[in-house]
Amino acid sequence: MSIVDEVLAGYGALQASQEAFYKDLHQHPELSHQERRTAARVAGNLQESGFTVRSGIGGTGVVGVLSNGGGPTVLLRADMDALPVREDTDAEYASSVTAEDADGHEVPVAHACGHDIHVSCLLGAGKLLADEVSRWSGTLVTLFQPAEETGDGARGMVDDGLLEQIPVPDVALAQHVLPGIAGTVGTRSGPALSAADSVKITVYGRGGHGSMPQNTVDPVVLAAMIIVRLQTIVSREVAPGETAVLTVGSCQAGSKSNVIPDHAVLQLNLRSYAQQTRQRMLTAIQRIVLAECQASGSPRAPGCETFDSFPLTDNDPDVTSRVAAAFREHFGDRAQDLGQQTASEDFSDVPRAAGIPYTYWAIGGTDPRAYRAAAKAGRLQDDIPANHSPKFLPVLQPTLRTGTESLVTAALAWLAPQSAT
Repeated sequence: MSIVDEVLAGYGALQASQEAFYKDLHQHPELSHQERRTAARVAGNLQESGFTVRSGIGGTGVVGVLSNGGGPTVLLRADMDALPVREDTDAEYASSVTAEDADGHEVPVAHACGHDIHVSCLLGAGKLLADEVSRWSGTLVTLFQPAEETGDGARGMVDDGLLEQIPVPDVALAQHVLPGIAGTVGTRSGPALSAADSVKITVYGRGGHGSMPQNTVDPVVLAAMIIVRLQTIVSREVAPGETAVLTVGSCQAGSKSNVIPDHAVLQLNLRSYAQQTRQRMLTAIQRIVLAECQASGSPRAPGCETFDSFPLTDNDPDVTSRVAAAFREHFGDRAQDLGQQTASEDFSDVPRAAGIPYTYWAIGGTDPRAYRAAAKAGRLQDDIPANHSPKFLPVLQPTLRTGTESLVTAALAWLAPQSAT
């Protein structure tokens, strides 16, 4: 029996309490920067497992440190926040929570991205490793991060002195549950998740009566022309072999059918895997917006604001290779290659600030039969809810077990005696 198997032998005794913790967390989701109940439960759980706990880092962030002799220091991370989404599942533990968002609006809240899975798996992995300290040596750091959905939670913890409050890690590891066969794990070396930028554009016209457009500069037409022209950036300005996405997610102008408004607001979202591509897209957006405003005779220069930026997740090849080998040994053919994802994450802000290598992998969370049936019918996009969908709900098992096992397996690739098998 390998050291990994010996540590994971305790999962049976942990499973019931882990599932109960997950269901409670799922029923009590909290928005970004509001994860106070979640953080308190996490801190209490870590203390019970024997970790030294530091809370309130970056607002609601929690870190647990378990020192166990000489050896490497491994950081494992989970994100804690939920989304302003109304859950639409049949789960008995479905969320019915509402909360006030950052703009003061009452919104529904749900764990529609699986962060409750991440938290439960990391707590479970920490417990299993804490119970078997005789089988490994080094230091385990468990980091529970707020505000991943807004892209500023990791930076907030770093800015609040995270790296001065923990032993300097040798490596950072994290995971995410995605649509895919539950029980599988996927790794990828190099760029794995895209960088992301949101851009708010305000264009100005001259308002007036809808019956007299000749006396106005119509910002609705201006916005429409910008939207059409923006579609050429990826198709005509990004190299065919380079992956990029540009989405206009919001267009707001006017309030009445017979009134031409005086401005319009567009919100864009960009995804890219190379800094050169990212910069080219941002430059093209500014050029197109300015040109269309000039063509329309806009009376004011447009406004352009970038917000909610996420870094590129660029997995270290050596770290990824080491984790992938450990996964193949433990999971067998359930360890697979992960395709490049256009989703984005802020996890890498922590290892980049520390100057350490990292890798980020995925676990499947979809019922195997449902996934295979949808794949066979060519209906994966139609029948399998993705992250952020109101219907997104990972199957309880084997998702929790696989996520727990993957964290333990990856950590022990550094913490276990390297001669052990």
